[in-house]
Amino acid sequence: MTRKLTPRTIGFLIFEDFQLLDAAGPIAAFEMPTRVLRPTPYRLKLIAPKAGPVKSSSGVAMVADAIPRNPEFDTLIVAGGIGTRQAMLDPKITALVKHAAKNSRRLCSVCSGAYVLAAAGLLDGKRATTHWGRTPDFLKRFPQVKLEPDCIYTKDGKIWTSAGISAGVDLALALIADDLGEEVAKRSAQELVVYHRRPGGQSQFSALLQIERTDGRFTPLLGWIRERLEEPLGVEDLAARANMSPRNFARAFAAETGVTPAKAVERLRLETARERVEDSTDPIEIIARESGFGDPERMRRAFVRAFGQPPQALRRFARNPVSA
Repeated sequence: MTRKLTPRTIGFLIFEDFQLLDAAGPIAAFEMPTRVLRPTPYRLKLIAPKAGPVKSSSGVAMVADAIPRNPEFDTLIVAGGIGTRQAMLDPKITALVKHAAKNSRRLCSVCSGAYVLAAAGLLDGKRATTHWGRTPDFLKRFPQVKLEPDCIYTKDGKIWTSAGISAGVDLALALIADDLGEEVAKRSAQELVVYHRRPGGQSQFSALLQIERTDGRFTPLLGWIRERLEEPLGVEDLAARANMSPRNFARAFAAETGVTPAKAVERLRLETARERVEDSTDPIEIIARESGFGDPERMRRAFVRAFGQPPQALRRFARNPVSA
């Protein structure tokens, strides 16, 4: 006798002024396996503190059910958006995420939904990520969280977090792969016409923009670094340029940008090298030397860490994205 499989219930939590794509993107991704697999693997449920239309930050509303009294979700996904500031203070939402942390198989957040989990104390001592633009504020509010601001998504035990907005789709595809295998996740990505695995790997590469924001105290220093990527650029060199002691400089720099000085230098080198790898025909050896990596192997290792692929693979994709 064939055992009937019970669909996993995936809950999506929204609230006033949530970011529309934070919810709609993962919902659309989880819909894809239900179209092709029998029995259907998922049951999708949209919930909010109150039943009825819930207005997103765009003004467009989604209709949700009220948070159930006895929630039973295999996976709960918390949307982000400008409404998270109020949502993380809502006792109904706090009770729900704490319940899910104990009773659900997985608890997830998209973008600034990480604030909701962190405010409930669920990310203390755990790896997590959020939108790169929220990094300084998040670090100040929740210094006990092991924030990884350049990740597309993170997994620490049963808790998964993702970066900004469209990264919720990456998260959902990873969750689908975790449940149903890579082939189903790949087919779902094809139906959505998105990458199963981003060509840039698992790095939230837009995080480079955050450390160079125009109102930053160290923005002039970062410009100075860009012009000298071939040089060693140790902490002592950067501190001297900033007229600070190395210890004070390293502390102040990390507090403002969310990364160490060494990590910032590496990111700027990666940004410069990636642009040249994808947009020029310069030999990899020359790019490695002129962007400060010194040798191709050191640059290759940095690319694999940041993008999940070596420079040659990114160059091939830039030349022929359809067949890559």
